[in-house]
Amino acid sequence: MTREDRGLNLDLGRRRRLGMVEAVWGADKTVDQIVAAARRLRAAGETLLVTRVDEAKARAMGQQLPDLCYHPQARCITLGEAMKGAPWQRLALLTGGSSDLPVAAEASTALACHGVKAELIADVGVAGLHRLMARLDHLARFPVLIVCAGMEGSLATVVAGLLPQPVIAVPVSVGYGVSAGGHAACVGMLASCAPGLCVVNIDNGYGAAMAALRILRALPGNTEGRARQAASGG
Repeated sequence: MTREDRGLNLDLGRRRRLGMVEAVWGADKTVDQIVAAARRLRAAGETLLVTRVDEAKARAMGQQLPDLCYHPQARCITLGEAMKGAPWQRLALLTGGSSDLPVAAEASTALACHGVKAELIADVGVAGLHRLMARLDHLARFPVLIVCAGMEGSLATVVAGLLPQPVIAVPVSVGYGVSAGGHAACVGMLASCAPGLCVVNIDNGYGAAMAALRILRALPGNTEGRARQAASGG
């Protein structure tokens, strides 16, 4: 075991157990630590997903792993083949404004690793409510919606009040003063009067993606999800 491998206890059984690839938090890890994780996952035949990686760190990693793929807007690195999806694996990803796009991109990249296509519907915040209203018929076709919004975060409440499918809200750390780095949006979403709105942590696009994946796999017709549940004794 190398010095970089120490402290790394990767979940190599996550795909088999949960149907999810192991994800590595990249912000607080060194280049050598992430490279060591990547090599171990590749040796095990697993896909690599690293979140919160800046461009300098990605370039340094690329010198050691030339075949990795860096997604600059999402601030994510992927390596290896994506899981194969099914026709039902598709959802809509909404943003209040263009400033929410990095968080939405993180969610989209994480979903893509699992074979799920996310259609981006950007810049439909409530400051121009007509932009959202014009898309309601289209949004009604998706089994799950992820809504990323900063400021007061009211887009998620409006969406969940108008459409019946599961809505996962992501508060984004965008806004002036009392927005407090996404705390105002988070509190507003948690206090939402829209029944059944689910909320993840601030800027947690990855967490929203995995919540959506769990919902998709519980839908009727998903034989893969039922087989995994039966195998686990559920």
